Amino acid sequence: FFFSSRRRHTRCSRDWSSDVCSSDLQDACDAVAAEINAAFGEGRAIAIAASISDKAALQALVDQTRAAWGQIDVLVCNAASNPYYGPLAGIADDQFRKILDNNILSNHWLITMVAPEMKERGEGSVVIVSSIGGLRGSTVIGAYCISKAADMQLARNLAHEYGKHGIRVNCIAPGLIKTDFAKALWEDEKAVAERNRTTPLRRIGEPEEIAGAVVYLASPASAFMTGQTMVIDGGVTI
Repeated sequence: FFFSSRRRHTRCSRDWSSDVCSSDLQDACDAVAAEINAAFGEGRAIAIAASISDKAALQALVDQTRAAWGQIDVLVCNAASNPYYGPLAGIADDQFRKILDNNILSNHWLITMVAPEMKERGEGSVVIVSSIGGLRGSTVIGAYCISKAADMQLARNLAHEYGKHGIRVNCIAPGLIKTDFAKALWEDEKAVAERNRTTPLRRIGEPEEIAGAVVYLASPASAFMTGQTMVIDGGVTI
């Protein structure tokens, strides 16, 4: 998860932002925060570890973010899990519940935690990172696909509920991206070669190619966009 607080510097009349990076591993969070601070100046980002399956930990994350930066303007829900690979007939109940809880319910929790202050200010942006799996079926990651389709509907529903308060809720649906989460797919040379062959851009995506969409949805440039899903997949779903 990623939070951003944008404040106006009154003397310079320009915007600056402060960021909070979170995952369940503090070391990983620290590394991302250090990278941001090295690039944009010390004190720009802080790291707070929290498990997406722990509601109390997520509330503590939100509370510590407010304590550090004063307010939350942007929430990016980028965490997910997929503990099962195979047909739905073989998935255990606890595996299915973990996918639904981590990929849908945790997003709902966090959005509910940050929405009140956004409503009070009359503005805010929420970005849920879904997947093109939510647009297609799969014989091996079906439960994950179901959860990602639900994220798209979560964005549509909340866009209706919060729109009158100036809060926008959108989704991003990436294709196969070269991340640790998808390593089992892109490290298989035969599988990735076939994916590249059937992808109009003839390659898989890089994380930086998703980041630009997050920046757009977090910024005033997308002020008239809500409840939508941006597909970024090299053309796979066309």
